[in-house]
Amino acid sequence: MNAGALPRLAVTAGEPAGIGPELLIRLAATSLAANFVAITDRALLERAAKRCGTTIELIDDDGSAITERRPGTLRVLHVPLAALEQPGRPDPANARHVLTTLAEAADGCMSGRYQAIVTAPLQKSSINDSGIRFSGHTEFFAERSRSDVVMMLASPELRVALATTHLPLSAVPAAITAEALTRTLRIVHAELRDKFGYAEPRIAVLGLNPHAGEDGHLGREEIDVMIPALDALRSAGLQLIGPLPADTAFVPAQRERYDAVVAMYHDQALPVLKSEAFDRTVNLTLGLPFIRTSVDHGTALDLAGSGRADPSSLIAAARMALELVARRNASVQRA
Repeated sequence: MNAGALPRLAVTAGEPAGIGPELLIRLAATSLAANFVAITDRALLERAAKRCGTTIELIDDDGSAITERRPGTLRVLHVPLAALEQPGRPDPANARHVLTTLAEAADGCMSGRYQAIVTAPLQKSSINDSGIRFSGHTEFFAERSRSDVVMMLASPELRVALATTHLPLSAVPAAITAEALTRTLRIVHAELRDKFGYAEPRIAVLGLNPHAGEDGHLGREEIDVMIPALDALRSAGLQLIGPLPADTAFVPAQRERYDAVVAMYHDQALPVLKSEAFDRTVNLTLGLPFIRTSVDHGTALDLAGSGRADPSSLIAAARMALELVARRNASVQRA
């Protein structure tokens, strides 16, 4: 990237019938110092701007660097829809469009065309209804880049990573293996150090069972699987706390002890995070060869088309992407 040029951030609109396109319009209206490149259908954005009651200047992206961006302007890499969107009513015919935007963003990051990806929410069910097996952004980017990844949600006050992501609760215990937990913790440790600047990250690990198993009386996963894995990693130099009972791990006295939490499943810790910082929480994918941030909410189909969707989480995701890009660039310059 040229000296003085704004970071080029690929921004995907997600589900065309959801609030994503409108969120992109609101993001473009900010004064954030980024060269945002919206990877979506150009006319979709024009219609979203009308629904928001605002004007937007859309500029075809030619890959060139810029040193400033006026609020209300947005570069676009056009990926056509297969069917006209109907707000609030996802159409499986547009599944390929959504996946094409994600592939272009990921490939563009890996080739150096973009410095990071910021994603608006998509509708997983609509993609699956099209006959394409799809679990989510995190799994898609992992497969595309052939990476081992970890999902993390972060607010200014709390970071929570997940040992398992989009699994039925009944499938979680079998997925918590020593190998999988070790991989997750190594990725979180490396990314807290490399992306967030913690020289010696402190990671709290939640138990799987109530009261972290209560010495085996409420389950043996902690004794048989988790504790041996944590002890081996401690011997390798990682600073790990736990397994901790999930019901007390987030009290203020505990929070002072760690820099991030690793939860065993999706709904074990995320309600805590979202209840206190919903509009300031960002979804990150750790372990990728590029920076990817996202909103912490879904497509809000009931709000789609109204122009009233709150863009705070997407703006927070863009801010965090810019911070991570700046930290990475500073690290490269020091090296």
